[in-house]
Parts: sequence; C-alpha cells; structure tokens
Amino acid sequence: MKLICSPLCLSGGIIAKEPVSLEQEIQEPRGGGGEFDMSDILYFCRRGVESIVDDEVTKRFTAEELESWNLLTRSNYNLHHISARLTVLWGLGVLIRYGFLLPLRVTLAVTGVGLLVVLTSIVGWLPNSRMKKYLSEKVNLMCYRICVRALTAIITYHDSDNKPKNGGICVANHTSPIDVLILASDGCYSMVGQAHGGLMGFIQKTLVKACPHIWFERSEVKDRHLVAKRLSDHVADKTKLPILIFPEGTCINNTSVMMFKKGSFEIDCTIYPVAIKYDPRFGNAFWNSSKFRMVTYLLHMMSSWAVVCSVWYLPPMKREEGEDAVQFANRVKSAIARKGGLVDLLWDGGLKRSKVKETQLSDIPEGLSTRKTTVPSI
Repeated sequence: MKLICSPLCLSGGIIAKEPVSLEQEIQEPRGGGGEFDMSDILYFCRRGVESIVDDEVTKRFTAEELESWNLLTRSNYNLHHISARLTVLWGLGVLIRYGFLLPLRVTLAVTGVGLLVVLTSIVGWLPNSRMKKYLSEKVNLMCYRICVRALTAIITYHDSDNKPKNGGICVANHTSPIDVLILASDGCYSMVGQAHGGLMGFIQKTLVKACPHIWFERSEVKDRHLVAKRLSDHVADKTKLPILIFPEGTCINNTSVMMFKKGSFEIDCTIYPVAIKYDPRFGNAFWNSSKFRMVTYLLHMMSSWAVVCSVWYLPPMKREEGEDAVQFANRVKSAIARKGGLVDLLWDGGLKRSKVKETQLSDIPEGLSTRKTTVPSI
C-alpha cells in the first residue's frame, strides 16, 4: 500500500504545506493514474487530521507560544523538568515580581484611577469652554500615563504624524483591555462602550462629565441605527475628539487580525488605522476572557516583567468610490496586519462564543446545516 504525503516543515504555524492543489497532490505520487487506490483514503485522513491540528481559528484565542521560557510560571507549567539553576532564577524572579514590583504597581494603579476620578469630576463642573477642553485633555493624559507606568509599559510609537485627528474614527487591532491605555497615553480619544453599573459605572459617569465619551445602555447596543446615528453626530462635530473603536469586537492573541465589523466603516468620515504589536517575551498581554476574570488578568499583567509593545499610526484612509463598507473594512484590516506583522484572517472572532448564524449556512447543502459547522463570516 502506498503512503501519499507532501513535504511538511515547521514555520510560523504548526504545519506548513507547499501551495499544491488537491488534484496535483493526489495524482503526482500515483503517476497520473486515474484509478482509485485504497491509499487514497490515507490522503484524506491525513488532510483531516492536519486541519484539526493546525486550526487557524481557535488557536488565535489561546496564549501565543514562546520559543524560550521567560521565567513566568504561566508560560511553562512543567517546572519539574527544568534544571536546578533555572529553578533558582525562577524563584528569585518570583520574589522580585511579587515582593517588589507588584505592590509598587498596584499603588501606581490605585493612584492613577483615583486621580482620574477626582480630577475629571472637578473639571466636569466647569462650564463648556476651551479651558475646560484643555484641562480635560491634560488630566486624561496624566492619569492614563500613570496607569501605564503601573504596568511598566515600554511603548514605541511610530509615524506620529498620522495620529488620529478630531472628526475621525481610530480603529486598531484588539489584544487586551490595556490597548486603551496604550493609545490613550499618547493622545486623547472618545471611548465607545456599554454602560455598566457599580464601580465601573461610577467611573464612566465621571469620565463623561469632562470628555464626550459615548456609552450605550444594554437595550441600545443592538440598535444599529441608533449606534450609527450617535457615532455620525459625534464625528460631524470637528471640535470633539476622535472615536476609538476595536472593530474585531473581541480580544485576539496578537498573532493575527480577524474580521472587522462593518458598522464603523459605514459612517462617512476619515478612518485612522493603528497597528499594535506586543512582545510576548516579557509578558503575555492577551486577555483570554473565557478563562480569566478581569481582576485575575490584571494581576497577571502587574506581576509580569513588563509590557513591551510597538504602535504604528498608519496614514488616514477614506472609503473609495464604489467600495462598500465590508470591502473598506477588509482593506483597512489588511493594512493593519501588514504593518504589525500579523496574519490577516477573514474569520469572525465572535465565533469563539456564539454559534454560526443561519445566514452564513446558506451555501451548505441541506441536511448538513444542523451540524456544528464553523464557516468564515465574510
């Protein structure tokens, strides 16, 4: 029996294959013969196993694998296989990170958030004027930079001439909630999000007094027309800050960029793309929200060595004539992926939590649509 296989090698993914068509890959080992051979079954079995092992979607929702250990327990749980010398270094690292760095970082974080609430409350009482806008921007920049220092963030900003301007929308790839801090420490933005209760809701209400953020009630989030109208009204006022949006709608592990939701690209305004790339060697910035709560995630970040990342401001982009919102979103996404060295994927990141919509199963033969099938959202 013949075993049919193609050259495989290790690369950025788990399995790398030469770009050969299915027909060529089957026919070449058989010498071009057209008769069925029992070994053909092995080919399809192998391709099926490869598709499962090298799934390009679900592996984007787990932490990026490192080539070498960075002395963080969460990046290597097989500590008993490590030499005594490395174990001693790991122990010293634990003492430094949890005994010295963590208390200092927590103090800075509490200070930054406390100042943000107090100072924005004071600025919020001032009448609308150029002075209020000036003070609001200075207060936000100062407090966000204190919070960034609580993470020991080392950020390199590139092409600052392309920074977002008033009356536009800033879109970026999304890895973590701290993406907001990374960008807000270099410029002021109007945030968009759902209104919360409790402590988070109190902070949101305080922030909106000093800066025109856009918070939606839970019942309003699904009203696309209402959301689009409020965003359009905001960007139409050139005195208001640019809106910051993460069109992926979920956190990806910073190895790729997944499908951008078209909503923000339907608005007639200038889009300012931003690419964010973290260095996982010093700490994994990806937030796996299905595995860790926010407090646990922030504890991981504050007990890491540092947050090292690069931010690229891309040239502003506008929707071209004859281009629909989906095409425009894909063009912006591709530009961000190229600049940040990320893989450009068409899959919808929302598939990690929700089922495939019936409208996406229209091309699947009848009888198969009830199966748990994952298809790209295009």
